[in-house]
Amino acid sequence: MIALVLLVFGGDSLLQCIWDFMYKERHVLLMSPHWSVCAAFSTHLIFSAPFMLLDVFSTHVGWIQKYRIRSEAVGLYQWFRCASRILWKYMVGVLPLTALFLSVRRTHFTERAPSSFQAFRECVSCMLIFDTLFFMFHYTIHKIPWLYQNIHRIHHLNRDTFALAAQDSSISELLSLQTLAFISAMLVGCHPVSEILFHLVNTWMAVEDHCGYDFPWAVHRLLPCFGGAPHHLAHHQHFKGNFAPYFRHWDYIFGTSLPIPVNKEDN
Repeated sequence: MIALVLLVFGGDSLLQCIWDFMYKERHVLLMSPHWSVCAAFSTHLIFSAPFMLLDVFSTHVGWIQKYRIRSEAVGLYQWFRCASRILWKYMVGVLPLTALFLSVRRTHFTERAPSSFQAFRECVSCMLIFDTLFFMFHYTIHKIPWLYQNIHRIHHLNRDTFALAAQDSSISELLSLQTLAFISAMLVGCHPVSEILFHLVNTWMAVEDHCGYDFPWAVHRLLPCFGGAPHHLAHHQHFKGNFAPYFRHWDYIFGTSLPIPVNKEDN
């Protein structure tokens, strides 16, 4: 989200500089499934790393514990086991799907970057579409026992969520969510810069939703339309409700909104 704000308020020249850097000699990489999958996995690790450090130091630093909303910190062994599981699923599942998608997708690379307003509009549009598609998918796999057992159950083995567990899912679920993200970008007709920005924001929001911390500067604190970590932790603890990934309106409309755990700092 910080990157989104910086790019929007940085103006068109900043986006053009970024696109010039990517376009001149490196645009071929944008069509490489290996580069795309490596970038996606690395981004997830990088975004999760600060929360891993918080878990490591939370037992020694009192103020960190005040913002942790799950029962206990997650040890390094569990973090590394989770990372290895995700890496394996990326190699055997996400990489082949990405290669297939890029082989059939027709992408036109223009020399001009999108304006800051266009990038913001396209990114937010992707988020709204993805939020809707994810809500329908998530609601369905919870309501149909066979789908839950064969697609979603693995993700719910992490009842106390932590950042890296955002992608600790079955291969079929990872592929389904990747497909929803691709569909969202295709429906909007994004410029490649806007699509990359959307994937970055999507990854960060998933990490923050699962981080297990409720800081005053979290996105849902600044923008109450978002659910955030307390919203999604309630879903993992009750195995129902709070099905939307970003926003809260679909859960309110369909009556699936759950009470949000109160941060100890708010008492």
